[in-house]
Amino acid sequence: MSSGATQRLQTLQRHVGSREVGGQISPPPGAKDRGMEPGSSPLTTHVLDTASGLPAQGLYLRLSRLEDHGQQWTELKNSCTDHDGRCPGLLPPGQMKAGTYKLSFDTKGYWQKRGQESFYPYVEVVFTITNETHKFHVPLLLSPWSYTTYRGS
Repeated sequence: MSSGATQRLQTLQRHVGSREVGGQISPPPGAKDRGMEPGSSPLTTHVLDTASGLPAQGLYLRLSRLEDHGQQWTELKNSCTDHDGRCPGLLPPGQMKAGTYKLSFDTKGYWQKRGQESFYPYVEVVFTITNETHKFHVPLLLSPWSYTTYRGS
C-alpha cells in the first residue's frame, strides 16, 4: 500500500475509532455486536420527515403484538416520537419475545398538525421477531405522499 493510502486509512481509522491489530482492522474498544446492551430497549424506531428533512417530532404511534394464535392484536405501548423523531423505551428489556409485532403510526394526525394534506392516514409496519436477544430498529421515512421502511441496525 502506498504511503498516501496508508495515511488516509490511518486517518479514517482514527476518525471512526477502529484500530489495526496484526494487520487486521478491529472494532473500536467497547463496540457491541448486534445483541442487546443491558438496560436498553430491544426495539427502537426513528421517523424522518423527508419532506422537511427533519425528524418527525410528535408523531403518535402504537406497538402491538399478535396473540391468541394469530387472532388478536394486543397493544403493548402507545407513545409519541421525541424531538429527534425517536421513541425511547418502546419495549422494556425482558418484554421482547418471539412473535409478530406491529408499529402503527398516526400519519394523518402528524400532517394535520402541520397544516399539510396527506395520502396515507396511517402507516402500519408488521414484522416478525425470531430471536429475542437481538436488537431491532424499525426506521420510517415519511412524506405526505409516500413512506419507506426497512430493518435498520
